[in-house]
Amino acid sequence: MKTNKTMLCVLGSILLCAAAAASAADAPKLTFKFNTTNVPGAVQTYLNNMNNEDVMVGQYEESSGVYHGYMWKKGEKKPTNLDDPKGTVTSAYNINFNGPMKVVGVYISKATHQHMGFLYDAKTKHFKDIRGPKGATASAAEAINDKGWIVGWYEDASGSYHGFLLRGNTYKTLDVPGAIGTYANGINNKGYIVFGSWTSSTRAGALTKDFGKTYEKIEVPRTGPLGSDANGINNEDDVTLVWYDSTGLDRGVLCTKCASKKKRKFYKFEFEYPKAYQTYATGINDKHTLASFYQAEEGDLWSGYIATFK
Repeated sequence: MKTNKTMLCVLGSILLCAAAAASAADAPKLTFKFNTTNVPGAVQTYLNNMNNEDVMVGQYEESSGVYHGYMWKKGEKKPTNLDDPKGTVTSAYNINFNGPMKVVGVYISKATHQHMGFLYDAKTKHFKDIRGPKGATASAAEAINDKGWIVGWYEDASGSYHGFLLRGNTYKTLDVPGAIGTYANGINNKGYIVFGSWTSSTRAGALTKDFGKTYEKIEVPRTGPLGSDANGINNEDDVTLVWYDSTGLDRGVLCTKCASKKKRKFYKFEFEYPKAYQTYATGINDKHTLASFYQAEEGDLWSGYIATFK
């Protein structure tokens, strides 16, 4: 997780910003409206995703330096902490789109000090380990759809990273061709999965629509040599990505109708401060809402944001 030095603002002193998206690949402009959304009293907030009922999930840091995962319905005064009882640090990465709430994420194990994926059932308040396929030494659960299918990544005994899909009790390993490491970061109700992957020199986003039989690259135009990663996908096939500028800073991208090579359009965007130092892009729901985090100025701590677009 990224660390920084100062707090920007908390919920209650919200900064509202509206900006036209920078166009990519000759796409028509979209308008983005941003709201800073931080856990009250937190030093910094990493908002990772939001479902269709406006329930947010993420991680925040207390002034004491302790990190908590959280689940927070928009409009409520404070979030519910999600701290896996087996872990020292927990981060909630994603939540299903509709229906009974299921949250996935990762914690650092008290016993092994390794990353371990989890599934949290909001009704029963029960945590379940998502360990990855047999032989995994570490894992993280990155996303879950309404069918309960989970995607994420695991590390094997050689130190290599692979994506996975978990349906029921069956794991399938997912490796983007040509990559030396793969993270499966998002899945929608059609079973479309998006990835971040890397080679020895660059990052690359990817998509599979057939559970890993074939893969398509998602190439953000004019990103430079460091490439980009795909992080989230909704049921309209809109995808969030992050591209990395020449200095390695994070920049947000929205790809609409991204499952179709002919229809996909790319929109680069920044949280306006008037321009944030870094803007990440993780989650997206079916209501044209993005949920992620940004850094206003160099050296600042991270703050969550919600952005709508039209």
